[in-house]
This record gives sequence, C-alpha cells and structure tokens, in this order.
Amino acid sequence: MAVPKKKTSKSRRNMRRSHHALKSEAIVECANCGEMMRPHHVCGACGHYRKRDVVQASPAS
Repeated sequence: MAVPKKKTSKSRRNMRRSHHALKSEAIVECANCGEMMRPHHVCGACGHYRKRDVVQASPAS
C-alpha cells in the first residue's frame, strides 16, 4: 500500500486547492430600468430582455 514519505506542507496543500474557491457572480445593470441583473437573463424588476417586453412585471407587494 502506498504511503507518503513526507508530510505535505500547508502551502502545497492550499496551492492544490486554489481553484476550489467560489467565483463571483456576474451582474450588469438593466438597460431599461437600471436594476441589477444577471447577463443574458430576463430582468426580474421590469421583465425586459434585449430591448423587448418579454414577461409582465410582477407588482411589488
């Protein structure tokens, strides 16, 4: 059975896991209402997508 000959240092262990960090979510401003939204998605506030009304905006409660 294979057994490590030397202890893996904290630096080497953490460098190996460097890509495990969470990525930040991309957010852009809606061209119609100015609300923050995800790119290539329908705006949740006004229902616009690519200069068109796609869905009816839900009334704020």
